Amino acid sequence: MSLTPVPLPQAEVLLDPTFLSPERAAELLAELTTTIPWRHEPIKLFGKEVLQPRLTSWHGDPTARYAYSGLALDPQPWTPALLHLRQQVEAAAQTHFNSVLLNLYRTGQDSMGWHADDEPELGPAPVIASVSLGATRRFRLRPRNPQLIPHAPVSLDLPTGSLLLMRGTTQQHWLHAVPKTARPTEPRLNLTFRLVTGP
Repeated sequence: MSLTPVPLPQAEVLLDPTFLSPERAAELLAELTTTIPWRHEPIKLFGKEVLQPRLTSWHGDPTARYAYSGLALDPQPWTPALLHLRQQVEAAAQTHFNSVLLNLYRTGQDSMGWHADDEPELGPAPVIASVSLGATRRFRLRPRNPQLIPHAPVSLDLPTGSLLLMRGTTQQHWLHAVPKTARPTEPRLNLTFRLVTGP
C-alpha cells in the first residue's frame, strides 16, 4: 500500500497504514526499546517545569541541534537500525531527513499534548514523517484557528508499521496530539523524521 491523502483543508497529510510489515515492525520495536538511550526530560509548560509524559531520544547528524518547549537537544549518533529506517522513509517521502525524534509511550497514560512542529530550525513548511511501532494509538488533529478553518477535529488510529506524512502548510494551520487513553495498552514507539535546517 502507498501513501494516501487524508482530506484536510490547508494541509497535506498522507497515511500508509502498512508501510512496514508486522514482523519488521515487531523486530524494530524490540530492538529500539532495548538499545536506545532513553531520557525522561523536563520541559517548560505554561511557565512551569514538568517531566514529559513519555520517554524520548533525539538522533541525527552532528549539526542537527533542535529545541522545543525550553528543551535544547544535541543529537545522539544514528544507529544502524535508525539509518536503515531513514532510508526507507526518505524513499517513501521523497525527502531528505537529517534527524529523528523517538517518543516511547510506555502505557496509555503517556501522551503528547496539542502542538505544531513549527520550530524555526525546521523551516517554514517542514516535512514530518512519522513511523509508529507497537500499540495502536489515536492521533488527533485540529485547526489552529477554527474561525479561519471551521473544521471538526480529526482522529486517525495509527497501527504498528504505519507511516504518517505531514508537509506543506500543515504545521502552520493545524495542531496535533496523542491523548491519554484509559484502555489497557501495550507500549508504543513513534519516530518522527525531520530536516533541521538551522535557526
